[in-house]
Amino acid sequence: MINILLFAHLQESIGESKLCVDLSDRTIGQIKEWMKIQYPLVSLQHVMTAVNEEFATDATVVKKGDTVAFIPPISGG
Repeated sequence: MINILLFAHLQESIGESKLCVDLSDRTIGQIKEWMKIQYPLVSLQHVMTAVNEEFATDATVVKKGDTVAFIPPISGG
């Protein structure tokens, strides 16, 4: 199992701030594809991704017990 942390519009769209799912040994890209299928209205196109508080790419492999955070761009002024 891995934990997925959601912020801002992702959290609002899904209605949860954290998901616990059995997606270990997959890449971030594969997890994003899973998210698109499970939550079709959620866009992960411009989000930053972190695994265990370190920035990650779509090629990063997630292991059992890892925490993935999807961080949307922040705007403001």
